[in-house]
Amino acid sequence: SIPSVKDPSMAPPGKHCLHAYLPATEPYHLWKGLDPKSPEYAGLKAERSEVLWRAVEKIIPDIRSRTEVSFVGTPLTHERYLRRTRGTYGPAIKAGEGMFPGPPTPVPGLYCCGDSTFPGIGLPAVAASGAICANTLVPIWQHWKLLDELAV
Repeated sequence: SIPSVKDPSMAPPGKHCLHAYLPATEPYHLWKGLDPKSPEYAGLKAERSEVLWRAVEKIIPDIRSRTEVSFVGTPLTHERYLRRTRGTYGPAIKAGEGMFPGPPTPVPGLYCCGDSTFPGIGLPAVAASGAICANTLVPIWQHWKLLDELAV
């Protein structure tokens, strides 16, 4: 996604911000025990991110020469900064064997939203999960009443 197309404040004037990611299928064992400041870690980041660069180049062929700042996240990045076990994100659902859970939980009054709930991972999906959770808390007739009050 290129969020700066919708919100130009996401990048300096005349520039854009591109966000690309893969599902959390990166094998943790490749990263376990690596020092994030080591040449081995930097090399593995470059190697493992190559698939994303090639995919983006299919749409923007000169993307590498135009890139001024690049951040590559790894399972260790997610583990450290997002506090995700083994650097994962999203729920552990095998393809074709389940769906993301919705906001309600078995605990009365506790609702969930985020990348582990429907509709899933990624900024747009996480934002939508928050909206879905909020809509779960307020009945539709209250939505209609508010819209009437706002004359929308």
